[in-house]
Amino acid sequence: MAARAAAWLAMALRASWPFAAFFIGFFLVWEYSVAIFKIPGYILPTPSQIVSHGWADIPRLLDYTLITGAESLIGYLLAIGIGVPVGLAIAFWKPLQRTVYPFLVSLEMVPKIAFAPLFIAWLGFGLLPKVIIVVLVCFFPVALNAIHAFGSLSDELTRFCRSTGAGPLRTFWKVRLPAALPQCFVGFKYAALNATVGATIAEFMGSDQGLGFYIQIATGNMRPDLAFAGIFFLTLLGLALFGAVSLAEKLLIPWHITLRRH
Repeated sequence: MAARAAAWLAMALRASWPFAAFFIGFFLVWEYSVAIFKIPGYILPTPSQIVSHGWADIPRLLDYTLITGAESLIGYLLAIGIGVPVGLAIAFWKPLQRTVYPFLVSLEMVPKIAFAPLFIAWLGFGLLPKVIIVVLVCFFPVALNAIHAFGSLSDELTRFCRSTGAGPLRTFWKVRLPAALPQCFVGFKYAALNATVGATIAEFMGSDQGLGFYIQIATGNMRPDLAFAGIFFLTLLGLALFGAVSLAEKLLIPWHITLRRH
């Protein structure tokens, strides 16, 4: 067991060292470039200033991270819970392909930030309008990939399932759903990248808490160090959500070729 853990750790280090080297080099260049070119801290702070000042405000940063994380996660899960059934219905029912699908495409073309002031005016500054914006941002990639996933099974495979005596329900669970999951996860991962963006946009438009609010206030007070600290926590939040979805993908479809290559 110890040997296996050591081998896994060595493999992880070999795979991650190029990124780690680039990451460290990038921030070293940033740190010394600010000093060399004598850039004022109110324009561009150094990474060391961002860390020290952000650490001094860590309680508030953590509280706001939890708030933005809750908005992102709830909206993301609702988008999946709505988008997958809608995509499934459109894939299997042609009247919906001619009516609902064009409407969804038209809705996707509208910038979601245009809806934020309306939802805040109607619903106030609480959790609900932020969650709705996240749902809107995440819904279309989930639904679109679900439509393609469930509608792409070949007729030959469907006829083969019928020839073995499998009914529609058994064919769906044993064949259609596993075949659709890889494409569905493309939409899930794309939506995961957008979830924190949607929550931040909603907080910019009207909020009294959350990382979007924190960044906006820090920028207005000429504190780019704190704004960068908020951006850093937003990045961690997005990476955590994307990593959780990637882990779920590896657990649910470990047989898929894109995962076996890694």
